[in-house]
Amino acid sequence: MQANRLPMQRGWAWLKEGALLWRRNPALLTFLAFGYLLILLVISLFPLIGQPIASLLMPVISLGVLNGCRAVDTGRKVGPEVLLSGFKSNVPALVTIGGIYLVATLLVLLLTSLADGGALLAMMSGPVSEEAAADPALTVGLLTALALSTPVLMAYWFAPVLAGWWGLSAPKALFFSYYACLRNWRPFLAYAVGLMLFGAFLPALVIGVAGLVSPMLATLLSLPLPLILIPILFASFYVNAREIFGLPEGVADAK
Repeated sequence: MQANRLPMQRGWAWLKEGALLWRRNPALLTFLAFGYLLILLVISLFPLIGQPIASLLMPVISLGVLNGCRAVDTGRKVGPEVLLSGFKSNVPALVTIGGIYLVATLLVLLLTSLADGGALLAMMSGPVSEEAAADPALTVGLLTALALSTPVLMAYWFAPVLAGWWGLSAPKALFFSYYACLRNWRPFLAYAVGLMLFGAFLPALVIGVAGLVSPMLATLLSLPLPLILIPILFASFYVNAREIFGLPEGVADAK
């Protein structure tokens, strides 16, 4: 499995090209992005079993979104049913990837709780008082969670694509995903900065300035922004996968 090494500036370009891809079929890519989120949300609502099942199916559904992006990119016409196309591609490996990711995430939470005395977990569970927010243990927890979760995210990032498009086993997909992210840490650093700047800081700034002019205007602006930014984010996932690994030949995007 060959992972291309890209220059740092390509990380910025992933967001731009994700936006251009979204513009080619905004209705479909918006449906796929929010359909993915809705499916996982509905599944996770079931008591006890919902959250684990949602984690197991996350790679399968995400592959459907990327299949849709691939279809738009290659000029193929597909419908909303492409969201479920991941169920036709190496499902055992995809579910295994979801299971490993779930276990790794729980392990990160456990180790973080041991490091900060449960401060971060308490913040995630409900409202936090000002005293708790100022607790140095919370900072320790945030830094620990960031350090431990980064390699987990690196191993997961490309794994659904590698398992679904190239038919790799779960361990191989996770390994090559981690290797590809490590090999391309510079563009991913630029990509992360771009996400914070264009996905969080600038929209918040625009809405904040609009709120000074008119609260109603700020509300009107805050409604369409997620409908644009979230699908672009998903499209940028596809773009970086395509650039680093290319596209497999002779594999159907959606059957």
